[in-house]
Amino acid sequence: QVQLVESGGGLVQAGGSLRLACAASGNIRSINTMGWYRQAPGKGRELVAVITNGGRTNYGDSVKGRFTISGDNAKNTVTLQMNSLKPEDTSVYYCNADGTMSYFLRTRTFTSWGQGTQVTVSS
Repeated sequence: QVQLVESGGGLVQAGGSLRLACAASGNIRSINTMGWYRQAPGKGRELVAVITNGGRTNYGDSVKGRFTISGDNAKNTVTLQMNSLKPEDTSVYYCNADGTMSYFLRTRTFTSWGQGTQVTVSS
């Protein structure tokens, strides 16, 4: 199995900044993409930002220009720098990764999710 451990998050005032980090561990052979999604109460899970192992990034429209995602392929980590935070950014943020892993001498694909970290932005 592949585990994702998230850190960061918390409470911040509008206009402030927070940094989220996520580390993947387990029998990983390769990671294709890592990224962040978020889900507010009563709403569906939405894309925040993802990055490929080649460094290509994709951002949700609501965070473009404010959030920056970066990754370290060697360490299997991803970081999300969140600036100019707004109250509507309040949500549980989930780390996500997909790739391939070793499984009983074979290679299989995986998709894993972290347990989520709360980000609260006060007005």
